[in-house]
Amino acid sequence: MSKTINYYHFLISPFSYLAIERFNALAAKHDLTVNYLPISVMDVFSELEVLPPGKRHPSLQKMRMDELKRWSGLLDLPMNFTPAHFPVDQTLAAQMVLAAGGASANPDAGKLSDALLKAVWEQEKNISDEATLIAIADSVGLDGSNLLESARDEQWANAYANTTKEALEGGVVGSPTYQLDDELYWGQDRLDFLERAIG
Repeated sequence: MSKTINYYHFLISPFSYLAIERFNALAAKHDLTVNYLPISVMDVFSELEVLPPGKRHPSLQKMRMDELKRWSGLLDLPMNFTPAHFPVDQTLAAQMVLAAGGASANPDAGKLSDALLKAVWEQEKNISDEATLIAIADSVGLDGSNLLESARDEQWANAYANTTKEALEGGVVGSPTYQLDDELYWGQDRLDFLERAIG
């Protein structure tokens, strides 16, 4: 029987970007069912009393940057370490992922989610821009215009808020977080532990 992963993530998270290829490979290898659940960056930071990266102590900012460079080098992934459009409001992008079936394990939502992360960290694109969002959705085989229009509906605004609330109540503290049964695995460097748990 296929196991289900709840994949909680920020669509502007560099660490979620770093995990894309390895997580997708793991999901394919084990025939996992994946719910793609974008959550609000600022709501998580506010609830946990965490400063956004740009407001943290310079030593913490340097360590974060060093880690991004080390990991992107190790994984041989292209990455803009200071992207032109970061941070940006991911709200509409997140609602598009949910409208594409993120909470019901629709692979289309996964393709869109991955493309949005790559848009920020590889392609210098602004995922708060509506024309950009339409183009990104089109690029993965979706009808971008219709999806964006659907995503504006209050249903998806509520779904985004509720997903974030449920994540926080469940103990999620950052992105990416992978939930298998009652266990949470936080961080792109925790995928080995997740795979061991999958068995």
